[in-house]
Amino acid sequence: MAVRKQNIFNTITGGLRFAAFWVMVVVQLPIIIFLPSRSRAAVKYMSVFMKILLILANIKIVKHGTISKKRPLLVAGNHISVFEIATFPVMFGGSFISKNDVRRWPLVGYIANKFGVVFVDRRPSHAAEALAEVQNAISNISYPLYIFPEGTTTNGAYVKEFKSSLFNVAEGTDVTVQPVVTRYCYHDGTPISEEDLAEHYAYFDNAKQDRGPKCSRERSAFGQIFHVMVLGGFTVNVYMLPPPPLAGMDRKQMAQTMYKIISDKYMETKDIKK
Repeated sequence: MAVRKQNIFNTITGGLRFAAFWVMVVVQLPIIIFLPSRSRAAVKYMSVFMKILLILANIKIVKHGTISKKRPLLVAGNHISVFEIATFPVMFGGSFISKNDVRRWPLVGYIANKFGVVFVDRRPSHAAEALAEVQNAISNISYPLYIFPEGTTTNGAYVKEFKSSLFNVAEGTDVTVQPVVTRYCYHDGTPISEEDLAEHYAYFDNAKQDRGPKCSRERSAFGQIFHVMVLGGFTVNVYMLPPPPLAGMDRKQMAQTMYKIISDKYMETKDIKK
């Protein structure tokens, strides 16, 4: 299988799906407004909101493995596009740990705050305050929190080295950290080439890529959603791996351990047809 050729029919269909997405946002916004911010009900509702997005974008999910039942639970995964942000809540419930900048994004920041996203100020001068906030959040919830330790999205050719600062919440605590790997393929299970993944399905900044192909046109997040809708979507395979023993490790050792597990599994599964 190959990338679906774009024509007027596909463009119109994608446009209708994209318009339906914004209608969905407008219709659900009053519901979101009345949900108590960061409440369990609001966090649960995020999966409903994201499920509609996945349906409209024709994103199919194939699960491999099971999510850990241990709590507190931090789930770490590779990051290829905006669709992991929709996939994880639909599969597992829960919410995210995100950089503080997102809080200031128009509409997105408001909705993210409602949905229980924990915002972290990454400035060194605020490190202690940020750590205390995340540790307090994760110790008082019964659902998982997700992190993308690469700190950015990639072209899908590789997994970037992990930022150790995102693991300080688990340092010296009983937080379980589970590795999760996502891999994209066509709906028939055919692997997407690195070139096509970078050009059409991944969402990233060319300047932040260490290797692999770059895209000829960088799109906005919503532009990427529209483009995927025009292409007819894709299938995302999600591999839930056993949590490794991290007791006694500092955050740098945790980052290195988790990076090796996730990177090795991602490279292993890239060319598998399932």
